[in-house]
Amino acid sequence: MEIKPLSSQPLFLADNLALDFINSEYGTGDERHDCFGSDLSVIDWLETAGLVPKGTQAPAGLLVEARQLRGAARAVVHAAMESVASDLTVINRILDKGHPETRLQWDNATQQYRIEVRSAMNSPATLLWPVADSLVKLVTDDKFEYVRQCEAHNCILLFHDLSKSHRRRWCSMATCGNRMKVAAFRNRKNA
Repeated sequence: MEIKPLSSQPLFLADNLALDFINSEYGTGDERHDCFGSDLSVIDWLETAGLVPKGTQAPAGLLVEARQLRGAARAVVHAAMESVASDLTVINRILDKGHPETRLQWDNATQQYRIEVRSAMNSPATLLWPVADSLVKLVTDDKFEYVRQCEAHNCILLFHDLSKSHRRRWCSMATCGNRMKVAAFRNRKNA
């Protein structure tokens, strides 16, 4: 299987931060595209997701840590879908090392309490902590049963089906949904 770096915008169609992070590697069949080709591309993804401000500097090792987290997150989601255990080493390491310090502060200017969140340092674990935290919340939530894999042939994308009827079948109607409906139409026409 060949993984090609891709410079286009990542896909945000899963309705969940952790699943969108997993979906930063996508494709059908043996052709895969990886949105993470460098430390900077991981920062771009984090900026697009609203997790870091524009201009955030990428710490050394961010790409390696992001790919490890993505692989571990994918394994955990698939294991949870099958109700089996998975290796949690990478996820727990990021949760431990990247956990921000949260404090309640009084703001004299607004005369209100506010939450102040501080990270110890600009490390890969610190930047990726919100993704790992989102993953923990996803797999422990009672709505996890609505996590699905796209039904399109060979599509690896995951999504959280938050529709009212919970009958969503494809990662995106514009891509896989359309492709599958065209294929079904052709099959009916040829039959």
